[in-house]
Amino acid sequence: AAADPSSFASPSCCLTQHLYLRCRVDFGAQALRGTAAFTARAEREALRCLVLDTKDLQVFKVTVNGQDAKFVFGEKHSFKGTPLEITLPFELRRGQEAIVEISFESSPKSSALQWFTPEQTSGKKHPFLFSQCQATHCRAIFPCQDTPAVKLTYYAEISVPKELVALMSANRDGEMPDPEDSSRKIYHFSQNVPIPCYLIALVVGALESRKIGPRTLVWAEKELVDKSAYEFAEAEAMLKTAEDLAGPYVWGQYDLLVLPPSFPYGGMENPCLTFVTPTLLVSLTLTKVIAHEISHSWTGNLVTNKTWEHFWLNEGHTVYLERRIGGRLFGEQFRHFQALGGWRELQNTINTLGDKNPVTNLIPNLNEVDPDVAYSSIPYEKGFALLFYLEQLLGGPDVFIGFLKAYVQQFAYKSIVTEDWKKFLYSYFKDKVDVLDKVDWNSWFHAPGMPPVKPTYDMTLANACVALSQRWIKAKESDLGSFSSADLKEMSSHQLIEFLALLLLEAPLPVSHVKRMQQVYDFNAINNSEIRFRWLRLCIKSRWEEAIPLALKMATDQGRMKYTRPLFRDLYSFDKCRDLAVETFLEHRASMHPVTSMLVGKDLKQDQ
Repeated sequence: AAADPSSFASPSCCLTQHLYLRCRVDFGAQALRGTAAFTARAEREALRCLVLDTKDLQVFKVTVNGQDAKFVFGEKHSFKGTPLEITLPFELRRGQEAIVEISFESSPKSSALQWFTPEQTSGKKHPFLFSQCQATHCRAIFPCQDTPAVKLTYYAEISVPKELVALMSANRDGEMPDPEDSSRKIYHFSQNVPIPCYLIALVVGALESRKIGPRTLVWAEKELVDKSAYEFAEAEAMLKTAEDLAGPYVWGQYDLLVLPPSFPYGGMENPCLTFVTPTLLVSLTLTKVIAHEISHSWTGNLVTNKTWEHFWLNEGHTVYLERRIGGRLFGEQFRHFQALGGWRELQNTINTLGDKNPVTNLIPNLNEVDPDVAYSSIPYEKGFALLFYLEQLLGGPDVFIGFLKAYVQQFAYKSIVTEDWKKFLYSYFKDKVDVLDKVDWNSWFHAPGMPPVKPTYDMTLANACVALSQRWIKAKESDLGSFSSADLKEMSSHQLIEFLALLLLEAPLPVSHVKRMQQVYDFNAINNSEIRFRWLRLCIKSRWEEAIPLALKMATDQGRMKYTRPLFRDLYSFDKCRDLAVETFLEHRASMHPVTSMLVGKDLKQDQ
């Protein structure tokens, strides 16, 4: 099996199959302290050694079946962390199991965790903690085989101050007073479906919940919980649609958690408990993100990429399913409109990264490449484009969903690479091998830049966006009077987003044009984060100085990287405000999420 370039673990020697995690959340020290006990099975004869991933961890003691074991840290790697080499006190035969228990403590600078003081929360009374392990940060909480090639079940007991609530990516299994400290309580969790480590998640805070469906609670701080419950009311309908498309939902509960604004992603598909950004509450893309995270319950969480080089297997299929759900809810024209928006997003990303850049390959080489640095919309949108193209080639949506359902069934509970997917595609469509052989697989998988073929898109909903964007692109100064607020009367908010996205693909508009656009459309008054983000980028690219404070505010009021990174990059490219952008970043850096801070630091050439 191809080794995972992003991990030190060697699952071909030994597999961790179950984790029993006990830990105490210490807000004062900003640390997690406790024990991780793995049920490990030898995969070869005469096993004497086990290597685990760690990053910025202290390890105090290791036992194997209760006997002390020698352990040593290997050499520290710049982003992979440090291998922990454990010598077993006795030999294991192939297939034999042992319990390996490690006492550990995480660092306050753990890349997996963000700690908040009470002042940084909505309620201002209690501290808050959340984790984000994808792609390779679980090792910054506790030692583990931090590769998606390995799946395990887990049971956890988490001690927290008793006024707070702890939640994990698992089923809630009760709570009890902490016998060692009456000011604390212990929450219990169990996850009986095997998952990769990157899906282990923890949140601790003054959280409240509202029931919005038979298997769904929405969790948030008190200030946001009612609004969140209202906004996410569709979740059960989407779950049912997803089950109809992909097969039964095996995880039991499907809860949603709204995080503080610094959460770096739109959503994270933690099993039983999807994490989402509060920017969704003002974004319109709420349905899209929830449909996406729900879809991950099949593609990603049940069928998982074996290494991060095959991340498109997770994301391409999930975007495909997300858009199928959108098609069921809002019609096929809407699905095509979203698909075309994805193609534009792909063009945009390739413009930013460069069409010869190897990270724009569908299957990149991640040897000595940090997956966080390689992260982009490529696996999502190039992956989706391939599946959409295949759908059209192989007989349409009804035929292709049959393949997807069979694919999920075939590989459920496993981790796979692209070759496994392709072999299964060929066997499922064995009567259409001649058609499949015409696909330029090598370019799709291994060439940088845009795909070799563009799928066909129904243009009904896109035409209005294209027409209006062309009017602005072609307008001379003397034509600016012809624009009025009536231009937008027939357009949906989704079409507004697409209109702005189209303008962003072109050379910057003259500043006179964006000033006129503000006069007639008043985009500054729109709070919708997707529209505001694209509008402010457009203004900064056109060098409109009045937009500088608005763009800086949006880049720092929230920390979703989809917004924060491009805004900071555009501000940095505008000579008038480069110094201000850097100064603002340095001022906010301490309160940013560790991964966001690292990546924006690189973008602004401030990386230490």
